[in-house]
Amino acid sequence: MTKPSSNFLFPVSYSLFPVSWSLLAVATPSPTLRFHSHKINIFSILRIVRGGKPKTKKLNEKYNKTRIKCKSGEKMQLGIIGLPQSGKTTVYNALTGANIPVGIPSGHMEVHTSVVDVPDMRIDQLEQIYKPKKTVRAKVTFADIGGLDGSAGKAGLPGQMVNQLSGMNGFLHIVRQFENASVPHLAGGVAPLRDIQTMDTDFILNDLVMIERRLEKLREEHRRGVSRPRDVIQNEIDLFERLEATLLEEKPLRHYVFTSEEDKIVASFGFLSRKPQIILFNQSEDQDLIEYTSPHPLTTVVSLPAKLEMDIMALDPEDAALFMDEFGITELGISSLIKVSYDLLNVHSFFTAGEKEVHAWTLRKGGNAREAAGTIHSDMEKGFIRAEVISFADLITYGSTAEARTKGRLRVEGKNYIVEDGDILEIRFNI
Repeated sequence: MTKPSSNFLFPVSYSLFPVSWSLLAVATPSPTLRFHSHKINIFSILRIVRGGKPKTKKLNEKYNKTRIKCKSGEKMQLGIIGLPQSGKTTVYNALTGANIPVGIPSGHMEVHTSVVDVPDMRIDQLEQIYKPKKTVRAKVTFADIGGLDGSAGKAGLPGQMVNQLSGMNGFLHIVRQFENASVPHLAGGVAPLRDIQTMDTDFILNDLVMIERRLEKLREEHRRGVSRPRDVIQNEIDLFERLEATLLEEKPLRHYVFTSEEDKIVASFGFLSRKPQIILFNQSEDQDLIEYTSPHPLTTVVSLPAKLEMDIMALDPEDAALFMDEFGITELGISSLIKVSYDLLNVHSFFTAGEKEVHAWTLRKGGNAREAAGTIHSDMEKGFIRAEVISFADLITYGSTAEARTKGRLRVEGKNYIVEDGDILEIRFNI
C-alpha cells in the first residue's frame, strides 16, 4: 500500500449546519483530500487525514485484478449491503442526496432505490463545444438493501431477499469501522474483518443451497434420460460440481473463471458470491486507514467517512461549494466512488454529440461499434453501416467536429471497431 507522505495534514474539527459551519484547524498547509492505493488501482476514497504516516492494521495482502463482464447497454445497478448499523443508509444518502432516516433498523427487508448521474468532466467540455439543447449523463442505480444480518443458515437467504440481490450487477458492501457507543454493533464490538467474512459466508451458503438443489434435479434428469441427451446433462452436472467444490473451499464464485458456454448455463441463477464487490470501510473522519486487500477477485477496497460526506451533501449547493473551496476539495469522495463502480463493472463511456443533444452512453470495455449502436437503439445495431469516430482528445484539440474532419482526425470504422473510452460516435445505419 502507498502511504501518505510525512508532509501531510492535521485533523480538522468542525460542525456542519444547513447554512453555515464553524472550523477549527491547526495551522498547516492548505487541507486537501487524499487517495491511497492498494498496488493496482485499488484506493480509498478522498478523505481528510491527520499529519504524518497513519497507523495501519495489516489484514491481508492478496489481490486479483479480474473484472466482470457486463452486457452492452445494461443498466448499472449496485446494491448497498452490510450488517445492521454499518452505515448503509448514510452512504446511500450521500450518494443520492436522499434524506432517508438513519440509525433506525427496521428488522426486515427494506429497499430504497435512486438513479444517479455518473460524474464526468468530459460532458461539461462537450457542452461548451456543442451548446446542446439537452444533456444526458451516464447513469448508475443504487439500491439500499436492508435486512441482511448474517443469519443465513442451511436454507440460505429468504427468497424475496435473494430476488432483490440477484438483480444487482454488483454490491457496495459497507463495513463498519467507526466507533459510536450510542450505536451498538450487532456482534457486540467493531471488527471489520469479521464482518466481511460474515457477509461472504452468507452469500457462499446461499449459492451452495442453490447449487445443491440444481444438482439434485440434474441427477434425477440424467437418471431418466428423457428430455435431453445424457452427455449434455452430464456436462452441466460436472460444472455445478466444480462450483460446489469452490464454495466448499469457502471461496466465493468470483474465484471461478467461467467459459462463455458455462456463463450461458448459469446466467439465470444470479449467484450472489459471483457478483463483484466494492468493500467500503465506513470511517470517522479522524480514524486511521485500515490496510486491507481482499483475497478475492472482482473485489475493490475503499475507505470513506460517510457521515462527513452526507453532511456536505446536505448543505445548500452554494454553502457546499464554499466549504469545499475553503479546504481545497475539488471532488467529493462519493463522486470518485461512482467512478470506482464503473471500473469494477468493466464499463466505460462513449458519447454522441451535437447541437440537439450531448449524451453519455455506457458500454462494456472491449465492446465494438455495432454493440455501441445497439446501446443507442436496436434499429441502429440491426441496420449498422459504419461509425464515424473522433477521439475525445482530438475533439478538444481541434475544437469542433468540422475542424477534426478537416485535419483528418475523423475516422470511418466498421462494426468490429473496438470503442475506446471517450470516443465520440456518429452511427450510420439503414433499416
